[in-house]
Amino acid sequence: MVRPDDLAAAVPVFAALGDQTRLGIVTRLCAEGPLSISRLTAGGGVTRQAVTKHLHVLAEAGLAHSSQVGRERIWELEPRPLLTARECLNEISAQWDDALARLQRFVERSDDDRT
Repeated sequence: MVRPDDLAAAVPVFAALGDQTRLGIVTRLCAEGPLSISRLTAGGGVTRQAVTKHLHVLAEAGLAHSSQVGRERIWELEPRPLLTARECLNEISAQWDDALARLQRFVERSDDDRT
């Protein structure tokens, strides 16, 4: 069962991932590993300044962190908040499955009572 603290921790993650650009950045960091801002900007149609702002939102949500390597800042995905959010979604999904199973049993019982 997901703890209330885990649910509260997942809120900023869902908020951060609600933006298409940030979701794309997370996807790239997941697939390609740590990347510089210039690599994240290349081919994306988003300015370096915009990517930097999105990265800071991801960092505030705990989804990414950066380190200085030479003259570049390298950004890396933090997987733990994603795992917590995934656990929350799995819990919600299981609750919906239970609710739908109860509804199905109720409907089937109601059908049996009418026949």
